[in-house]
This record gives sequence, C-alpha cells and structure tokens, in this order.
Amino acid sequence: MTAKTRVFFLLSLLLITVIGTSHISTKIWGGKPEKLPNDIELVLSPEMSLKEFGQKNNLPNLVLKKVFQLQQKQDLQKKLSETGIALADIERKIKKAAALEEEHQSKNWIKIPLKFGLWFLFLGVCFYRIRKGKIGSRTRKILYLVAVLLFGVILGADPGPMGTIKDAIALYGAQGVIFPPRLVAMIVFLLLVLLANKFICGWGCQLGTLQDLIFRLNRNKQDSKGILPQFKPPFIVTNTLRIIFFFAFTLVAFAWAADIIDPVDPFKIFKPAMIKPLGWGFILGILLLSLFIYRPWCHCFCPFGLAGWFVEKISIFKVQVNYDTCVACQACTKACPSTAMEAILKKEKTIPDCFSCGSCIDVCPTGSVQFRAGQREKPPAGKFYIAKGEEDRDNALR
Repeated sequence: MTAKTRVFFLLSLLLITVIGTSHISTKIWGGKPEKLPNDIELVLSPEMSLKEFGQKNNLPNLVLKKVFQLQQKQDLQKKLSETGIALADIERKIKKAAALEEEHQSKNWIKIPLKFGLWFLFLGVCFYRIRKGKIGSRTRKILYLVAVLLFGVILGADPGPMGTIKDAIALYGAQGVIFPPRLVAMIVFLLLVLLANKFICGWGCQLGTLQDLIFRLNRNKQDSKGILPQFKPPFIVTNTLRIIFFFAFTLVAFAWAADIIDPVDPFKIFKPAMIKPLGWGFILGILLLSLFIYRPWCHCFCPFGLAGWFVEKISIFKVQVNYDTCVACQACTKACPSTAMEAILKKEKTIPDCFSCGSCIDVCPTGSVQFRAGQREKPPAGKFYIAKGEEDRDNALR
C-alpha cells in the first residue's frame, strides 16, 4: 500500500468508525433531538380558565405557573380575563416560556455536567503537556483521537463550542428568548479561550479535533508536511468568508426565524441519524477537504471560531517566540498547518486563528517557541531579512 493510498484508507476507516459508533451511542443516550422550538398557534379567549387554556394548547402546568405566577393548584380555575394580562401579552409570554421549557426538556442534564467535567480534566492534561513541550506527532494524534471518541462519539454532538453561539442566535431570532444555561456555557468556553489561546477549540471541540486528526493523517511521520498536497489559504480570504457567513446566518435567523447551519451542521456527524442528503454531501465534503486544508469549517464558517478569534487576541497563555535564541530557521512556519505561525513569528500582519496544536514547538531546534503567559515580543529589525540573505549566499556558494 502506497503512502497516498494509506491516507484514504485511514480516512475511510476513521469516518466509518465515527459514524457507526456515534449511531450506537445516540441510541444508548436517547433523548429528544435538538431543534428550534415550533412557533405554536394558541387557542385562547378571555372566558377560558387557565386549566382549560393549558389543556386546549397542550401546555405543561410548569409553563402556566411561570407565566401567571400561580401559587396553588386552585389558581388554575381563574379565567384569562381575571389574570390582569392582555391576551396579546399572554400569547407572547406563553410562546417564550414554552420555547424555554422545550429547550430544557431537550437537554440531557446528566451528560452535560459529565462532559464539562471531563473537558476540564482533559484540557488540563493537554495544557500541561504543551507547556512542557511534550506533545510530539504521535502524542498529538492520540490526544485528538481520544477527544473525538470521548467528546464526540461517546458524549455526543451537544453541547459543543459552536452550538453556544449558533443556537443562541437561532433561538433568539425565532422566539426572542435566551436559554440561560447556554449563555453560561458560552461564557465558560470564551473564558477558556481567554486563558489559553483557543484551547477549547484546539483540544476539546469534537469537530475541531476530528478535522485536525484528518489533516494529520495526510502528514509525514514528523508531522511537518503533507503526503498529498496541503494548502494554506490566505487568512484574509478565510476570515472574510467566515464574517460574511456569520452575518448571513444572523440575518436569516432574525428576518425569517430560520437556522441555515442546521441542515449542513457538521457536528451532526456525531448524530448521523439526523443528517439529510444535503447535509451528508456538505459534511463529508468538509471532512474530505480537511485532508488538504487545516480545519476548513473552523476557519471559514464556525461562529464560535470567529468569536474566539477576537478573544484570543488577549489570551493569557499563547504561542510565543524567544528571539534571543531563535536562529530564524523558520522551521516553525513550515510545520505550522496554517499561516498563523508565520504571522506570530514575524509580526508583519494580522495573526490568524492559532489552535495551539504545538507543531511549532515540536520542531523548533533551539526551544525558542514556547506556550507561555505574557505579551508577544516583536522580532529585532531585519532578523529574518538577514537570515534569508545568508541562505541565498550559501546557496550561491554551493
């Protein structure tokens, strides 16, 4: 088997494993599928009792209790006209309360805290290893595979970093409500980005690590270059596409109460029974593209990826360069799967998303690239220009 054939064999084996075991896992966990709550049409009249109103519209008593501030069971005998709330306000409040209750019922409240606990534990291990420079090519792939299987296959597509922003916008656009637990999760994820440069995306996101693992299948043993051609699209192109996509998604959510990501949501690879033909085409396309381009969904489409890119500008821990010991060999920029390390090293342009994969740290011959706290320094003037000149001179003498 040639190296190129082996790449596609491993990709096929990985996808079959992920899809097959995810289908079994979702059957075991059960639960309701996550979707936008339906815009219910209410039957109501002033003379209805609250009990009759609830029965006619199939509303749980919990929703009635929240909207009408009921204190005891006898309050259900009140008429709508006796509540002191206008019918239009009743309809608006009921729809919002029903939407929040439906969101609550769709969650697995055992799995969610378990997943967050394991996230903190796993990210702590990855953080320790990358700080110590102990994430080589083989270790990196193993950790990505563990993240995919644990946070994707076993614990499912939800929750995930992207969903905290995507679903929040979609729900608010459709029903005008914010689901508080989702807001808390989003804040936690963004705080993780603030602490350690997009660490949740780089090592915890089930889809991000799947894309990264696929990209590494198409790399040599040193994880420094591709077996099949790999490309680094300009950040201005990918980020512009991501910004346009985000505004289009938000506009459609608010103007037409629709979620344009849902039909093609690549996180559904971990709940394959919910994927329609259009979704299969897009998702498999994104995953195949991941062989050749580093994390295409993250760079070009992900709403959390865009938000995280802004927050990572002020991250506490990040990839940094010690220019006193740096020999300007630029091995780090060659090994970096994107254009991020080149921008970090030379500080000549906007720094793209850095997913803290550690490839740059692994290949640096002098240990000058590190994952540490503090502000990034600027390189000494002419450092890389001089190095290039010396390289050209050496080449001419050969």
